[in-house]
Amino acid sequence: MLRCLEERNFPYSSLRLLASSRSAGKQLKVKGQTLTVEALGPDSFRNIDLALFSAGGAVSREWAPLAAAAGAVVVDNSSAWRMDSQVPLVVPEVNPEDIGQYKNKGIIANPNCSTIQMVVVLKPLTSLAPLKRVVVSTYQSVSGTGQKAIDELRDQFKAIHEGRPPASAVYPYQIALNLIPQIDVFEENGYTKEEMKMINENSRFLL
Repeated sequence: MLRCLEERNFPYSSLRLLASSRSAGKQLKVKGQTLTVEALGPDSFRNIDLALFSAGGAVSREWAPLAAAAGAVVVDNSSAWRMDSQVPLVVPEVNPEDIGQYKNKGIIANPNCSTIQMVVVLKPLTSLAPLKRVVVSTYQSVSGTGQKAIDELRDQFKAIHEGRPPASAVYPYQIALNLIPQIDVFEENGYTKEEMKMINENSRFLL
């Protein structure tokens, strides 16, 4: 997010970096300025105009309404608000006009990363002809599972290189030199949560 703000020369008079107490005190450079990460708290959003959230669904469900109540417009990158009919689900290249609906709850949601790529392609096609069926395959990196998955991938490659059996803890199977046809847990219908995100979120754009 910070890199995007820099690359786009996003205009702001002040910038605050918020995170859990575990990351508080860490220093990051933005536009040549060194900023200190602050611990997220009840008063963190006072006098904030725009709050960019990317800390997971549980954090967003707890803190996004508080940020909105304090007067900030929240743009949330988690899955917490994507299927809330009162919250606009926006891909700027597809439905920028829906951003105005943020006034309902003070929150704007963005879709799953795979959904974004797909809807940018499918939306203009729907203006030419109705879609009957879409078959999608996604190949996603271990970084989506978090730092522990990245560490496991690195450790497994090291073990393979050294002739040792790779250990698996984060994933149920070896991930190095492998693909696992499952992202997140399986739902009762036999599809994973990741697969259902793509189905459900796309329905908000294409129906």
